[in-house]
Amino acid sequence: MGFVRFMSSTAGRWTRSLAGVALVVVAVSLGGAWLWLIAPGAVFILVGLLDVCLLAPLFRMPLAGRKVRDRVA
Repeated sequence: MGFVRFMSSTAGRWTRSLAGVALVVVAVSLGGAWLWLIAPGAVFILVGLLDVCLLAPLFRMPLAGRKVRDRVA
């Protein structure tokens, strides 16, 4: 439960967004076959910005970060 709590927090959102940016930067800088990293990087950026936790349903929690925070608080 602690993992979902962290991932739905502001720090978790920043972590996902920054990981996405890092993946995109690595993909663009290395080029070639590494360009496939842009897709997961974009997903990480979007879920961070949209406050969505994609792993929360695995723990029987809602997708929306606000709802997760309400439930675990």
